[in-house]
Amino acid sequence: MKIKEITDYLEKVAPLSLQENYDNAGLITGNKDEELSGVLITLDTTPEVIKEAVEKNANLVISHHPVIFRGLKKITGKNYVEKTIIEAIKNNIAIYAAHTNLDNVSEGVNAILCKKLGLKNCKPLMPSENILKKLVTFIPEEHLEKVSTEIFEAGAGHIGNYDNCGFNAEGIGTFKAGSGTNPFVGEKGKIHKEPEIRFETIFPAYLQNKILNALFDAHPYEEVAYDIYTLDNTFEKTGAGMLGELETEISETEFLEKIKTTLKTGVIRHTRLLEKPIKKVALCGGSGSFLLKNAIGQNADIFISSDFKYHEFFDADDKIIIADAGHFETEQFTKDLIFDILTKKFNNFACFLSEINTNPVNYL
Repeated sequence: MKIKEITDYLEKVAPLSLQENYDNAGLITGNKDEELSGVLITLDTTPEVIKEAVEKNANLVISHHPVIFRGLKKITGKNYVEKTIIEAIKNNIAIYAAHTNLDNVSEGVNAILCKKLGLKNCKPLMPSENILKKLVTFIPEEHLEKVSTEIFEAGAGHIGNYDNCGFNAEGIGTFKAGSGTNPFVGEKGKIHKEPEIRFETIFPAYLQNKILNALFDAHPYEEVAYDIYTLDNTFEKTGAGMLGELETEISETEFLEKIKTTLKTGVIRHTRLLEKPIKKVALCGGSGSFLLKNAIGQNADIFISSDFKYHEFFDADDKIIIADAGHFETEQFTKDLIFDILTKKFNNFACFLSEINTNPVNYL
């Protein structure tokens, strides 16, 4: 088994195209064609984690946070990033990061946080934009079922909780085969008219190559006519943050205590209480202050995230409670998420959860 089998599968679950433009998800060090000896999963990659990987004979470290986030001009070991890279290369260990791409999928970092807090009816707090596309193609009537089925199985046609969504319209296609062609129907040099179905469906942009390959493989024509349109619709399957509901509403203090217990955090920084029960909950693992307006706009009772600056707490404006529960704390379950993703797919390799607490923040 090669390293790329693991990383390729992770990129099917959380495509790299879903990462934010500032991010550095993907393979950071190493050769994806190396034979895999084992996987160590961590939230952060540090020199201590690389040492642990060596001890466990794991030549692939999968972390949530990319160890290289900004450009490096020198690698001399003057800080933990450079030390980590040096130790990884010295010990032939590949480092892979699944960061904001894993944040932005519907079963990702925020979904597992929702699950831990007992939320239901969860959906992205800020659905992805400019990610949906529409495919329009023209299929001979008798081949419609085969071609459309292959396109749907490649991942097209999902709208909300519905799948296999498409539209068909009857029409007549015309074409004239030129020299050097081998037409499926019609004759070279003659205009041919063929009853066809105009078939259209939608798909997320990151699946475009897969969708087109399915179309070309299943379609009987030598040259397949198709159009792709970029849509302005939001895509409810991916996006930043998450919004959910508690089964039954509870008091503000009770829910804050639930957060503190569930996340095992030393402290929760929060805005003043509003003396009303908590039912609708918005959250974002890691740094999510940019989603505060979305949480307010969705009438959430509380917004759980981290890394709020002093003045940003004023922005709650008595419309919502901000609960800053810590960066590490709101993302700590990501290790379990990645472990479950991999072990459910593969059962023939050694997979370990790092035993090192990489949280750089301590509480007195």
